[in-house]
Amino acid sequence: MNFKLSLIAIAAIGFLLGGCNDNASDKSASRPAGTKVDANDIPVNTSPGLDKAFDPAKNVVQAPAGPKTTMTFASYEHDFGTLEEGESATYMFEFTNTGTEPLILDKCKGSCGCTVPKCPREPIAPGGKGEIEVKFNSKGKKNAQTKKVTIDANTDPAQTFLTITAFVNPAVES
Repeated sequence: MNFKLSLIAIAAIGFLLGGCNDNASDKSASRPAGTKVDANDIPVNTSPGLDKAFDPAKNVVQAPAGPKTTMTFASYEHDFGTLEEGESATYMFEFTNTGTEPLILDKCKGSCGCTVPKCPREPIAPGGKGEIEVKFNSKGKKNAQTKKVTIDANTDPAQTFLTITAFVNPAVES
């Protein structure tokens, strides 16, 4: 008896979920099997401002709020040369606000924990200069190393990348 009731319940749920078509204007539901689909049957989004080439990642990166400016570095790369494993090195990347608005450095981040940048927190006036200190700790690193520093600011583009390189001689185990 319970088996029959279960079978009836499953059939009723199946009918409710899939057997009912409330939308009589749905062309795909009223089209006979084997009929070709006409291009005019495909709905088109005609919303104002919709680009023809849809790019889902377009809105992922947010532009900085407020006025934008530009910054130029004396050098975007620095090679520390050869270091001994465990040795730390520091370099000061010099930059200039080459735009017409105050430069605000929002965030400076190294590509790993061994690379630590330190950015100025105060706005840099147009024409003003500043420095970003980058410390590299070679502990646990061996051979050729390349690390990136990402700077988020009110610039266009919103991110600037600096690169440091070094060759780390492995420690001699005793």
